[in-house]
Amino acid sequence: MTDPRSEATRASYDTVAESYQRLVSTALPRMPFDRAVLAAFAELADGPVLEVGCGTGLITAHLAGLGVDVSGVDLSPGMVEVARHEHPDLRFEVGTMRELAVPDDALGGVVAWYSTVHAPTSELPAVFTELARVLKPGGHLMTAFKEGDRVTPLTHAYGHDVDLEVHWHPVDSVADAIAAAGLTEVARLVRAPHGAEKGPQACLIARKP
Repeated sequence: MTDPRSEATRASYDTVAESYQRLVSTALPRMPFDRAVLAAFAELADGPVLEVGCGTGLITAHLAGLGVDVSGVDLSPGMVEVARHEHPDLRFEVGTMRELAVPDDALGGVVAWYSTVHAPTSELPAVFTELARVLKPGGHLMTAFKEGDRVTPLTHAYGHDVDLEVHWHPVDSVADAIAAAGLTEVARLVRAPHGAEKGPQACLIARKP
């Protein structure tokens, strides 16, 4: 992607990559519901899994620890560099979830763990259509996101100046976008905010028929 918003997002994450890793790397052990849905997805995954918007590889590595054959892709070269350093046994590439360098029907699973927070709700059908394209029949998509209906501009995060827009998505709008992509919802979780989170968080799992 070369549009100004994607470029601003890429540049912001390049800037914060190392501090992001330091500040976020210890969060998952304090998130029992998040670990539960990741464990459920790990059981469902049948074949290779791709985490889109993988950041520094925290979720990719967690899934690998659960026995999943998983790799990651992220828009930010800086985040990918940190991911490769932190998890040298895993594969990470630079790329965009909007146009994956993956053949049709190739994957047993796709994970978009807070990867859609910088995409407007109106763009979700196109995003999920691309993610559905690379899933083989019977494969599963898991997406986690901030549940709500607002946009939060971020000018400072992880100790740095940034230029980001954080989109909160209504859970039913995400479910509708997933259905429009031809996937069937099999589970959803909406949980209360934890720690510094500013609102409810949600996760949906869907299957490609």
